[in-house]
Amino acid sequence: MNLLESMQVYVLIVDKGSLSAAAAAMDISATMAGKHLRALEARLGMQLLSRTTRRQHMTPFGEDYYTRCREILRLVEETDAQAQHQQLAPAGTLRISAPVIFGTHALVPALADYMAHYPEVRVEATLTDRVVDLAEEGFEAALRIGTLADSSTLVARALTPYRLMMCASPAYLASHGTPRSLQDLALHQCLSFEPSALAQWLQADVGGLERAPGGRLQINNGEALRAAALHGLGIVLQSALLLAADVDAGRLVQLFPEHGQTGRPMHVVYAHERYHSTRLRSFLDFLVERFPPAPHR
Repeated sequence: MNLLESMQVYVLIVDKGSLSAAAAAMDISATMAGKHLRALEARLGMQLLSRTTRRQHMTPFGEDYYTRCREILRLVEETDAQAQHQQLAPAGTLRISAPVIFGTHALVPALADYMAHYPEVRVEATLTDRVVDLAEEGFEAALRIGTLADSSTLVARALTPYRLMMCASPAYLASHGTPRSLQDLALHQCLSFEPSALAQWLQADVGGLERAPGGRLQINNGEALRAAALHGLGIVLQSALLLAADVDAGRLVQLFPEHGQTGRPMHVVYAHERYHSTRLRSFLDFLVERFPPAPHR
């Protein structure tokens, strides 16, 4: 018997709740639907459904096989559509997550070009510095800054490194002096998300600090940290996207420009099984083209 058709019958039996309902949906007899189910179980050597006179439910193996059948049938349907249309135009809702600063100052402006090129795609972007769970929260892709945690369920594509700048206002430097080395930061008011954040960010540049930099003010928002620096409350390390205009205008002074030029790693991550979506593939290709990764040295 046709394996894909048998899979389709099995999925419908589960979805519809009975063999007869699945047969009606497939426009075949209940006897034929039963043959498809038995053929699958014989092929697999495993029972898929536990049946009584009153009800049926999936076996543990049947639950796993049901999930796999749904994915296989979805891929077959999409592949057929691609073959018929040769290049299926991306369409539907694309749900993505990105860090707040990068999303606001770089991604959203870029989306204007992406959405103009793919008018059938609707974008739902969530800007958050929290690491989202793609599967649990229904995102197709997420942009992440920093070293990625190991994950066998996600694929990562590198993007342009996320460049940082360390700055302070002229008034702050006039009052507290200008640090001459990164070690001097321990003597200054350093603005950060949390006390350990600045030390962690500087680790790659100096390979360890004699004294961890700290300060009296921590704020969990990049824009607010910028405002604090502009008001002379301390030294800030934030995205160049956020601070470059202030440096150019003289509102902030860049410190240690020789450090941090390589930036922090940035990636877009997505689930393996999602890559077959033309909508997601178009977005991934757009990101890599707009924010190309650093060349290998």
